[in-house]
Amino acid sequence: MIALTACELYTPLRSIVQPLVLVEDGLIAEVSSRETREVPAGARLIDHQDAVLAPGFIDIHIHGGAGHDVMEPDPAALPAVESLIAKHGVTGYLPTTVTAALDYTLAALDRLATAVENGSAEGRKDRARPLGIHLEGPFISHAKRGVHPPEHLKSPSLALFDRFWQAARGHIKMMTVAPELDGAFEVIAEAARRGVCVSLGHSDADTKSVRGGVAAGARHATHAFNAMRPLDHREPGIAGEMLTNPQLTADIIVDGLHVDAAVVRLFLKAKGAEAAVLVTDATAAAAMPDGRYRLGSFEVVVNDGKCMAEGKLAGSVLTMDRAIGNVMRFADWDLQAALRLATLNPARVAGLRGRGAVEPGYAADLVVLTAAGEVKATIVGGAS
Repeated sequence: MIALTACELYTPLRSIVQPLVLVEDGLIAEVSSRETREVPAGARLIDHQDAVLAPGFIDIHIHGGAGHDVMEPDPAALPAVESLIAKHGVTGYLPTTVTAALDYTLAALDRLATAVENGSAEGRKDRARPLGIHLEGPFISHAKRGVHPPEHLKSPSLALFDRFWQAARGHIKMMTVAPELDGAFEVIAEAARRGVCVSLGHSDADTKSVRGGVAAGARHATHAFNAMRPLDHREPGIAGEMLTNPQLTADIIVDGLHVDAAVVRLFLKAKGAEAAVLVTDATAAAAMPDGRYRLGSFEVVVNDGKCMAEGKLAGSVLTMDRAIGNVMRFADWDLQAALRLATLNPARVAGLRGRGAVEPGYAADLVVLTAAGEVKATIVGGAS
C-alpha cells in the first residue's frame, strides 16, 4: 500500500487539507485527512509536502506531440506522445484521428485499439494511458472542414460507421459529426446507442439541424467556435445552441489563439463549471521547435507557436497544464475550479468511469501541483 500526502487535495469537487490518499493495486483505496487518520502501519509514505494533489488530467481531443502523430504507424509514436503529455499532467487521453484515406484511417483505428487494450500493461508509469478513441471526421462539413482533406470527407452512413467501429474493436468513445449532413441523424442515433459520445462540430448547421442532432443523441460540441457557423442574432446556429442548451456539454481550446480571452469568459459563463471541458487539439508539433510536422496524412507548419495549414489554424501546440493556467488568467478562476474542466468533466463526457476524480475505487491517476498549478509530478496507476 502507498500513502500519499500533501498540503491540500482537490478531488476536484472537494478540498481536503493535509490529505491522506491510500493507493493499492493501482486504485484509490481511501481518501481522508491526516488530521483524522494516521498513516497505516506498513504503508509506503510519499509526502508531497507543500504541494497540491489533484486528479490526473484527461485530454479527449489530441492528435499528437513530441514530433509524432497518433495515426502514424511508427511503434515509437504513441509512447513518445504519452511520455510528453504525462510530463504536463495528463494521465489519460483519447487519441484523436483526422480525416484521411479510408484504408489509412482503418489501419490507424486498429493500431489505436491495440494501444487502448494494452493501456494498463506494466512498465507504463511515466506514460499517459489511451482510454478510447476520438473519431474526428470524415462525417464533417465541407464548409467547415478546417484543414481536413476535402477529398476524404464522407457522407454519414451506418455501413461506414460500422466499419470504423469494427476496426476500432468498439473502442470509439467520441465521434465528431456535422448534423446537417444527409444520414447524420441515423448515424448519431446508432453511435449513441453503442455508448459513443457524439459531438457536434466541423459544422455549418443551422439551429434546426443542431436540435435534430441533439434529439438523435448528440450531447457535446467540439472545440467551441472553431470550425462551426458563427453566432448570428437571427440564426444562432450551432454556436447559439451550444451556449444555451443545457443538454450540450462543450470543449474549448484555451491557447489564446483559437479563441479570444473575452470569448473564453463568455463560454465559461454560459456553460459553467459543470458543462465546460478543456482540450488541447495538440498536433505532433507540441513541445517541438518551429518547423514542419504531420497531422494525419498531411503536413502542417508551425511558426511562433501557431500551427497552420492552407492558411488556417491546424490544431495547436497547447499542453493541458497551460490550458488550465490560461483559464485562471483569462477568467479569474481559481485552481480548483479550473481543474474540474480537465479532470471530472472530460471523464464524464467521454464515459470514462472510475476516472477524473480522487475517490475510493477510482484509478490512482493523480497530478502533483504547485499552488499556482505548475506540474511537479504525475502519478499513473499509483506509480510516479
